[in-house]
Amino acid sequence: MTVDQAPLSAPLEIGFDYTRSLGPVLSRFVTGLAQRRILGARGADGRVHVPPPEYDPVTGESLTELVEVGSDGTVVSWCAQPKPLAGQPLQRPFTWALITLDGADTPLLHAVDAERVTTGMRVRARWADASDASDGSTGNGIRDIECFVPPEETEPATPREAEPVTMLTTPVELRYLHSASPEESRYLRGLAEGRLLGQRCPRCRKVYVPPRGACPTDGVPTEEEVELPDRGIVTTFCIVNVPFLGQRIQPPYVAAYILLDGADIAFLHLVLGCPADEVRMGMRVEAAWKPREEWGTTLENIDHFRPTGEPDAPYETFAGHL
Repeated sequence: MTVDQAPLSAPLEIGFDYTRSLGPVLSRFVTGLAQRRILGARGADGRVHVPPPEYDPVTGESLTELVEVGSDGTVVSWCAQPKPLAGQPLQRPFTWALITLDGADTPLLHAVDAERVTTGMRVRARWADASDASDGSTGNGIRDIECFVPPEETEPATPREAEPVTMLTTPVELRYLHSASPEESRYLRGLAEGRLLGQRCPRCRKVYVPPRGACPTDGVPTEEEVELPDRGIVTTFCIVNVPFLGQRIQPPYVAAYILLDGADIAFLHLVLGCPADEVRMGMRVEAAWKPREEWGTTLENIDHFRPTGEPDAPYETFAGHL
């Protein structure tokens, strides 16, 4: 492979806000954190678990007795974090530690604002400012504790008033470098030229687009490159009616699997250009390409697919591709 045809790679980022309802036990725990109090659950064997589980780890019975433990504790195990990552509790070198709080029998995982930590070291919770909460007034879960520090570096916390916390939103982010396979790289370079390239299995003769290095049916390399038209049919689809953060199209709209003419696997794209309730299985569609100056090595070169007005494909012609 020549240097200019080396596989493509690009940084990718996936992120969303995960919102969950807490239930009766975790709601009391998180509300306690908002009040600068730490609660644990007492199990059937008398041990106090922090954070409190909803069910006893020994008997499996529901746990309802919550008890307050101290905000001071002892490090039982630790691991240094010399180069913090985005989203971690501190953006300077710190230490992850398992801390058994006074009055607890199980350790809590949290950050210690120190580069040098020893087993048996005493630490105390340093609480985040109220303004750090997600809405400025209610709790922010375990992040209400900013970190732990040696006791002499912070005063014991004074409890404060806080509204009950029943929901918690946690940002989730994943950043990574995606390296495309040689077949995928040729497909992406083809998109930059306005071409749709697939690969054919030499044994079953199925055509895959986007291409795959090996046929998932037969397990043999897909060596033959096939150029496909930018026209096809809708196999299955979903009408999106629910708005969400970052949505660039006003609902309702259709996300559909498009089976290109000559292909044996469909891919997901938008279908626009007609009312959402008129989209149907077997509908003939064609690609609506963005202006050429906006093209890159991405399927986003196709803004959406739109109806061609041709007669629908008979169901039996695509029933095997659903």
